[in-house]
Amino acid sequence: MALIILRCAFLVVAMGLSVTLINSNELLPVEPAWSPFAVFVFIVCLAGFVIGVDVVFPRKRIETITAIYFGLLVGLFLTYIVDIALTPIIPELWHGPVQLVLGMILCYTCISVLIQTKDDFRFIIPYVEFAKEVKGIRPYILDTSVVIDGRIADVVEAGVMDNQLIMPRFVLGELQSIADSSDKLRRSRGRRGLDILNRLRSTPDVDLKIYDRELPEMINQPVDMKLVLLTRRLEGKLVTGDYNLNKVAQLHNVDVLNLNDLANALKPVFLPGEQVEVKVVKAGEEEGQGVGYLDDGTMIVIEGGRPHINQNVQIVVTSVLQTSAGRMIFGKLASAA
Repeated sequence: MALIILRCAFLVVAMGLSVTLINSNELLPVEPAWSPFAVFVFIVCLAGFVIGVDVVFPRKRIETITAIYFGLLVGLFLTYIVDIALTPIIPELWHGPVQLVLGMILCYTCISVLIQTKDDFRFIIPYVEFAKEVKGIRPYILDTSVVIDGRIADVVEAGVMDNQLIMPRFVLGELQSIADSSDKLRRSRGRRGLDILNRLRSTPDVDLKIYDRELPEMINQPVDMKLVLLTRRLEGKLVTGDYNLNKVAQLHNVDVLNLNDLANALKPVFLPGEQVEVKVVKAGEEEGQGVGYLDDGTMIVIEGGRPHINQNVQIVVTSVLQTSAGRMIFGKLASAA
């Protein structure tokens, strides 16, 4: 609606401009008699052409348009400065051509520089912003558990994630406290997390940012709640492997990327009736059951597999149970089937 009003107002202004030109005897000759009508039609058609171009190209890049505007302004200003500096040494006859050539070169150079560097600096005026372009659409906020886990580095280096990674300062502080723990196991986990962060920072294609700010609503909140609030503020996704944090984030309508769900989605799919060979490694909980594992860690419960412990057997898949904690396959011996 606003564009329709703007275009109608533009047509009205064009008509008013044409009437002004027609009534100006100095700008428009009286003869021939049809010249006022021709001027009116020409200006209205020109306004219609401008509106038509605007309709045909509805999607315009504000940074490109603004770069042209500012490039012209800076180029004309530099032309004026250089022209003043060259006036004493340039003959009067060459003054006009030199000024035109300087204006052409400097305007082109300024526009070219702004267009090529619009993503490398930040320049803000009302309703206009040049900002560094970040990778991806939404940033990924990292949790302590997913950094200690270490799989995030392999996933990012594989090219699955192209978004900006954000490590909050309070999560980094928690990771450092874990690395300084007196408990040997916690200390090794914390140091592993710090090594993973250094690995991500040293990878050229990874955009990792340390987020230093702490929002007012985060004061006196636990780390998990701070992560949820920060993710919601940045309109990003929370990357975690913590089951409880996953549920808390879902309660607050925050999008979560659970690496366990991602790993389960990449595991091979087995349908009931398919056969697979597996080694029975231990007895199951029920009588006669055996338990085996695939190469990716998926547990297979084998009906009647207890007598075949430490043996490779051929089983037929009967059902598959999928949970956030992992995937479990149930089957029975192919000979029994």
